[in-house]
Amino acid sequence: MAERINSIQGVSPVERVQRVSQLSRAASGQFGALLNQELKVAEPAISFSKHAQSRAAERGIQVDETLMGQLADSVERAQAKGATNILAFDATRAFIINVPHGRVITTMSQEEMEENIFTNIDGAVLLK
Repeated sequence: MAERINSIQGVSPVERVQRVSQLSRAASGQFGALLNQELKVAEPAISFSKHAQSRAAERGIQVDETLMGQLADSVERAQAKGATNILAFDATRAFIINVPHGRVITTMSQEEMEENIFTNIDGAVLLK
């Protein structure tokens, strides 16, 4: 019985090891690619620091899926241009975002934007 299991006709032991090694590499490469793809999907594209969360709540800034999508899009566009810290804004609110980490640092309402000067940013993105 042991002979039947171990004997593969026309394939030497060295060829068997090479084939198994190739199959193993191919399978792990596919698994790794699938895992990375799932991890990218699972990770949020953007997050709020505790400071930004509390500021949004204090200032009545509604954080919903639409806003999160707009901020994530802003980060992607800023990354493409090489920006590291951006001001993402529209007529009623503004967000300072650290692009490499995809993290909102702080938020501002329309009233606060009127008298503020924005420093330490290297880009500005209009929210769509």
